[in-house]
Amino acid sequence: MKPIFQAQLVNGVWGDPGLWIDLRFQRRAILFDIGDVTSLSTRVLLRVSDIFVSHTHMDHFAGFDHLLRVCLGRDTGVRMYGPANFISQVEHKLAAYTWNLVQNYATDFNIEVFELHGEGHLRHARFRSRTQFRREDLADFAIENGLLLEDEQFRVRALPLEHHDIVSLAFAFEERTHINVWKSRLEACQLPSGPWLTDLKKMVRAGKPDDTPVHVRWRTREGSREETFALGELKRDVLEFVRGQKLCYVTDVSASERNLARVCSFVKGADLLFIEAVFLEADRGLAERKAHLTARQAGGIARAAGVRHAEPFHFSSRYRGSEEPLRSEFIDAWRGLADAPQA
Repeated sequence: MKPIFQAQLVNGVWGDPGLWIDLRFQRRAILFDIGDVTSLSTRVLLRVSDIFVSHTHMDHFAGFDHLLRVCLGRDTGVRMYGPANFISQVEHKLAAYTWNLVQNYATDFNIEVFELHGEGHLRHARFRSRTQFRREDLADFAIENGLLLEDEQFRVRALPLEHHDIVSLAFAFEERTHINVWKSRLEACQLPSGPWLTDLKKMVRAGKPDDTPVHVRWRTREGSREETFALGELKRDVLEFVRGQKLCYVTDVSASERNLARVCSFVKGADLLFIEAVFLEADRGLAERKAHLTARQAGGIARAAGVRHAEPFHFSSRYRGSEEPLRSEFIDAWRGLADAPQA
């Protein structure tokens, strides 16, 4: 089963960290971090609905201005998520510009901002072009296990981690269970394809009881036909359930024991892990001073968490032109630990 998304690094392994996730069947995209995004086309940026910012160092946040410039007047808005104090930082960015004309634009560009406190509390504010981006504080609310966004097809969770004396958020994008229709079984039951199957999937996702009636109407050469089935019967006879994929994004974290344990637990079993590998192990002292992971530490996390595929990124520019040693160190740690006995 193909995933519902396609993911790629915005700037490769050397440029500003950032991950673009294209939601293939929703005509929308999300971003993890928004540093330099000038490589993304206007068409892509206009599809971005949600932006998850790990922290507000410039290389993770400076691209907000470019996205705003591209979308303002042509799009209806975006949701943004970040760590504590994120709402004020977005407010200050917006306050740096003069907005005496923006309220006259045809579209009202809304920026909804959420900031995560701990793993269980979200603060919420809104900035609208129609009100010259004046801050509107909205009701706070509680969440569980860092759940920032829950969509019909996926969810996004965050984990606060230490990066010197600030918080950097790691993110997990988790597809919901795929619900597929067995066409051969559908034909065997002499049932048609059509919009009713979409409704059927929605009922299943909503957790409707198995005895819920499902009305199926269709036309044949002999005329109209209608039958009623129990939801549980259709689930058993024509649907297939396949586990969705899990993608994780981890950047700008120190290698403290607490961080390493929390990261391993958070990314455990991921199908795809994007993880920073900033320095070589030979420069571990520098990595500790800058609160980043070495390639060996990142590879060790990938192995300990049992991820299926891992992509290192955010390589330090001190190694520019020499990518292979970082990749080799990462892969050696990942594969080298593969033969170690499991705890």
